[in-house]
Amino acid sequence: MPPYARYDVCSTMTSLEIIDLLKTTFTERIGASFVDKHPRVHIEARDWREVAEFLRFDPRLRFDWLACLSGMDYAADAKLCVVYDLWSFDLKHQFAVKAYMPREQPHLASTVDLWSTADWHEREAMDLFGMVFDGHPDPRRILLADDWVGHPLRKDYIFPKEYHGIPAIADPT
Repeated sequence: MPPYARYDVCSTMTSLEIIDLLKTTFTERIGASFVDKHPRVHIEARDWREVAEFLRFDPRLRFDWLACLSGMDYAADAKLCVVYDLWSFDLKHQFAVKAYMPREQPHLASTVDLWSTADWHEREAMDLFGMVFDGHPDPRRILLADDWVGHPLRKDYIFPKEYHGIPAIADPT
C-alpha cells in the first residue's frame, strides 16, 4: 500500500492547497506553479508517473478523470510538453499538470492504466507531436496514415505539397 493511502480525507481542496500538497510531497521536482486561470504545476516528464499515481490515488486528491491531454511545442526552448487536465468527481476539484520533455527525446510514461481516456489522447499526441508514451498498450497512429511523414503540430513541420498524388495545398501560389 502506498504511504499516502493511509489518509481518510474527503473534502474538496483549493488549487493552492493542491499545489502546497504537491510541493510538500515532491519537493524539488515541482517546478513553477500557478493558481489563477488554469491552476497547475510544471514538472519534468521523468517525474510524471510518480506524480500521476499520487494525483490519482491519494484520498485527498482522487483525480479520477483525465478530462483532456494536450500536446504543446516550445520549439524556441527545444521542449515539448503535455498538459494533463484532471478532475475529481468525488471531491469536485480540478487541477492541471504540465510535463516537459526535450524535443529530441520526447518520452514520458503512459497513464492509460490510471485514466482510460489517456488511450486515444496519448495516441493523438504521438501522431501530431511525435511524443512517445512509454508503456502505452497500443501505440498505433490514430489520425494520420501509417506512412505519413512528420508530426503536423510541431512548429517546424513543413506541410507536404501532395500526399500520394493528391494535392495537399489549396492555393499552390
